[in-house]
Amino acid sequence: MADLELVRRLVVADHGLAIVSTTRANGTVQASLVNAGVTSHPIDGGDVVGLVARGDAVKLKHLRRRPYANVVFRAGWEWVAVEGATILVGPEDPQPGFDPAQLPALLRTIFVAAGATHDDWDDYDRVMATERRTAVLVTADRISSNG
Repeated sequence: MADLELVRRLVVADHGLAIVSTTRANGTVQASLVNAGVTSHPIDGGDVVGLVARGDAVKLKHLRRRPYANVVFRAGWEWVAVEGATILVGPEDPQPGFDPAQLPALLRTIFVAAGATHDDWDDYDRVMATERRTAVLVTADRISSNG
């Protein structure tokens, strides 16, 4: 049975590259390539799939209307899909129980969970703030894979 450990393994195997799919207002699917990884939910501490999106990203518009996503990770011919409810944490999406001053740390944590590193975290924080970056957290309601 697939679980988030498989996601963690595939993140390492292919730089955290994943396809996130959201639903447009007309019911069609919009998909985009992102970096994502498994991280802790900043409020309840449970494991979630996290990614970071620009504040003007179309996926955020879709997720604000329909807070549900599918995120597919792959490495070679192995894949795993995580589907579930989403919450957004960012400048336009405050969450009860989350201190907005902790947003830079949350965005860094997701970035690292997706397999990335940075040489200048102050610069990273500045860019994230300028682009009004938002954390997208997907609770794993369903996990499927070909493994």
